[in-house]
Amino acid sequence: MLEKREGTALGGIENTVSTTMPVPRAKPAFLLPRQPTGTVLAFDFGAKFTGVAVGEFKLRMAHPLGLITTESKTARMDEIGALIAEWKPAFLVVGLPFSMDGGEHELTRRCRRFARQLGSRFGLPVVLVDERFSSTAADEALRATGKGGRNHKLRTHQVSAQIILQSYFDDPGTPRS
Repeated sequence: MLEKREGTALGGIENTVSTTMPVPRAKPAFLLPRQPTGTVLAFDFGAKFTGVAVGEFKLRMAHPLGLITTESKTARMDEIGALIAEWKPAFLVVGLPFSMDGGEHELTRRCRRFARQLGSRFGLPVVLVDERFSSTAADEALRATGKGGRNHKLRTHQVSAQIILQSYFDDPGTPRS
């Protein structure tokens, strides 16, 4: 089930070039717009829950959007498809978890696969962003507003997706031709 806030999609895609991200960020799975514009959806992928955030590239401000609570790959992709149809994003951002030493683990590989599936199924550019500490930062942010703890654990994934997207907005990398 998906919880969401209302909003409208803006903008579109212009000319494309590849983008290089500083380490430990990964290169985008597809080409990105030279001057990105429009709505961006971000995902904090997890085995049970996938947090979703939305933002507008020109404003460079991310907001939590919802939570996908299904473990079924088909149902998850159907819900994401509905979000893409509603928000019409220019591209997608997926959080990529690394261990503290920068190494990859099983969830890192699953997130890469999820990102490839998104790009393939929806034909949109996908950017992978280092998400280390996003869950910790989300927990702290929720606690600071009085909404932390066990009763609000599911909000952590949405706020985590927001932090991932805001991290991308704050440092989207340097476009190159």
